[in-house]
Amino acid sequence: MKKFSFLLLSIFFLFGVNTYAQTVKGQVVDEENNQSIPGATVYIKGTNIGTITDLDGNFELIVEEGINTLKIASIGYIDIEQDINVDGGDVLDLEKVYLSADAIGIEEIKVFASFAVDRKTPIAVSTIDPVFITEKLGSQEFPEILKTTPSVYVTKQGGGYGDSRINLRGFDSRNVGILINGVPVNDMETGHVYWSNWAGLSDVTRTMQVQRGIGASKLAISSVGGTINILTKTTDMEKGGSVYYGIGNNGYSKLGFTVSTGMYDNGWAVTMSGSHTKADGYVKGTNFDAWSYYFNVSKRLSDKSQISFNIFGAPQWHNQRSNMKPIQMYRNSPDGVQSNWDYGYRNGQIYGGSYAYNFYHKPVISLNHFWQISSSVQLNTVIYSSNGKGGGRRIYGETALLTYDRNNGYPTASTLLTNDGYLDFNAAEDINAQNLTGSKVIIANSNNSHDWYGVLSTLKADFNNVTFTGGVDARYYKGYHFYTIDDLLGGNYFLNSDNVNRDPSTPLYEGDIINYNSLGEVLWLGLFAQIEYSSDNFASFISVSASNTGYRRTDFFLYTPEEGQVTDWFNLLTYSVKGGANYNITDQFNVFVNGGYFTRPPYFKYVYLNNKNILNPDVQTEKVITGEAGLGYKSTFFQSSLYAYYTLWLDKSYTITSGNSIANLLGIDANHKGIEYVAKIYPVHKLNFGVMVSVGDWQWINDAEAIYYDIETGQSSGLDPVTIYASGIHVSDAAQTTGALTFDWEVLPRFKIGGEWVYYDRLYAKFDVEGRQATDDIGIDAWKMPSYNLLDLNFRHDFNFAGFDATIYGNINNALNTEYIADAKDGNNHDAASALVYYGFGRTWNLGLRFRF
Repeated sequence: MKKFSFLLLSIFFLFGVNTYAQTVKGQVVDEENNQSIPGATVYIKGTNIGTITDLDGNFELIVEEGINTLKIASIGYIDIEQDINVDGGDVLDLEKVYLSADAIGIEEIKVFASFAVDRKTPIAVSTIDPVFITEKLGSQEFPEILKTTPSVYVTKQGGGYGDSRINLRGFDSRNVGILINGVPVNDMETGHVYWSNWAGLSDVTRTMQVQRGIGASKLAISSVGGTINILTKTTDMEKGGSVYYGIGNNGYSKLGFTVSTGMYDNGWAVTMSGSHTKADGYVKGTNFDAWSYYFNVSKRLSDKSQISFNIFGAPQWHNQRSNMKPIQMYRNSPDGVQSNWDYGYRNGQIYGGSYAYNFYHKPVISLNHFWQISSSVQLNTVIYSSNGKGGGRRIYGETALLTYDRNNGYPTASTLLTNDGYLDFNAAEDINAQNLTGSKVIIANSNNSHDWYGVLSTLKADFNNVTFTGGVDARYYKGYHFYTIDDLLGGNYFLNSDNVNRDPSTPLYEGDIINYNSLGEVLWLGLFAQIEYSSDNFASFISVSASNTGYRRTDFFLYTPEEGQVTDWFNLLTYSVKGGANYNITDQFNVFVNGGYFTRPPYFKYVYLNNKNILNPDVQTEKVITGEAGLGYKSTFFQSSLYAYYTLWLDKSYTITSGNSIANLLGIDANHKGIEYVAKIYPVHKLNFGVMVSVGDWQWINDAEAIYYDIETGQSSGLDPVTIYASGIHVSDAAQTTGALTFDWEVLPRFKIGGEWVYYDRLYAKFDVEGRQATDDIGIDAWKMPSYNLLDLNFRHDFNFAGFDATIYGNINNALNTEYIADAKDGNNHDAASALVYYGFGRTWNLGLRFRF
């Protein structure tokens, strides 16, 4: 409470208001590209008189007569100080004030990342600057910074640390390309992105872009819905650093630092940062402990060449809420929306059950080389590796003893619970201790580690108005998948018969492998090329790429060495073609169009059937056709953009298994189309309003039929054909209508407040389309969840303290404490009573203090 009081009192103690004699104005712009820099802090050194630049980088201050030192600072740029002589006249116009990037190699990384340029790159794009991230994110999950972006739906799912998800234009993360410094990070077997593996990303993010639709990336990536392009810190040009401390609800605390040597005369520079975050969690039983670290060292080899070495990691563990429940269970629980039934206690400590505890560490190491071969040609190359290790807790054996029924959310007849309703691990230990043939139920870890290596090299050449970009993208991935015994729960040993190479009567102990033990390998080789044309008012591009994806599976449990445990490589060739053009009609209006066609390989599980070394004989590539048009307007006081998009996804990969039979569902197609509108209004200096509206129409557009065949023989199994009745059903699991109203207001010098109101509607409970086999369900949508809206508030105050620049941040999320359902799984009756749900978080808060040196 003392920490809270100190931070709160600082807000009122450390700023003041005075009246000065003359107006000083100017515009802050980027030295590299001459673009304006919004959100820069401008103030008179030694005072608390200052302001923040508007959308066009403009600022105005009232300053007393005499010699004053003007200081300008913005995240991502080197601070500057400039003495100004205020003589008491009407206005002192400094015109343009230039800031240079504070990081080494950031412009070169933008080449890798295919960073879009406003009024030039013909795509729908939203750029999130570092000022916005530091002011709005607070203690939220990293993807939540994008919730005011058109066609984006973000939730915390079960509420565990890093367990959030994001959908873009109705597509989940498997179908959204996530790039960090231009390098794809979607899992190469499944396409998923697990944000808990990137839990420290907000600490090192410099800026990010959401490129909806085809995006600007030249790589052959699976960006059906779009691309989220994240640029991290590199090495700071100037010596300095910062220290941050934050607190929040439910025991949240975070301590972080950044320190940089700056560029030495010999060309060396080092930047490092780290943080430690922990909390009890808003949802009961979701405590966590997370660390992050970042290290970069750069060396300028010459005026035309430099290298940069990076390592980033975020080791963490967190307890989870892994099972959705019926609405009535929350209503009956004293904990309400914070209820969690997926944990118990052992030795007085919270102990997550099955799928309710996760641990992982995924360090990423990269070596970048930037080479300006000539004034018009540059070659940039990155070599990288990622070696992730960790997994999640599982209940194994007689699982019903320590789990709930995942179909209806209620305990089974065998579920062991304490009088308080917690999972009763002590009772399980008693059962195991009395069993003469070893433990009946145990704690296991599902390990999903990987080794990932890659190289990405990009050549860029400028020829007057034409730019050629081409390169190679090569990756190798090996995933390790196996269960290990973690705790015998009071038993002496455990018996398991899943390994054909081990006698089933062999006693097994902690650390032994059970259930399955397999490898998944992916070998990727891609080539890409793009030609851009740009003149004063017109820009266009055409881009092509081709890639070969090789899959290979190894199984150490289901096959003997004599039978052969390793499959041959299976290769799929895919390609993409896309292009677009932008025309600046006037200095205010621009219009663009784009379109593309690409094929993509199915994910690993659709190539090898039923977790066996059996190749799917009907495997085929998926196809995507997409197009988009946009109209933009930009002036000093108002800017807006209107977009219309159309995406047709053909031959989505799905399979249905029944015993030892499987059916390939070929020809299931979906159509995602919609409109998006964003606007920013600046009615007066230091005040702006934002508007966002997106309306989608995402539907499955056809039924599909498939024949069951025997997995082992490939012959017809004799089962009746399966028909999927999907035509006309809305795509689920993301709000098809979203809206937002925002404001930011510098109410006093260097004191700023802001707010975001978001609205979600036409949100259908999640369902598996391959399960729509009943004729009674023809044309019936999943349960349409109640619409909801949320209000977030934030403030920021910049001040000087003991010779340091400092900032206090504060956030209140869901300020009105709205109760709402954020995630749901459709039930048999497609209604609220049969659905399983997660409620979203109620009101949460955080305060943070940062000192810069």
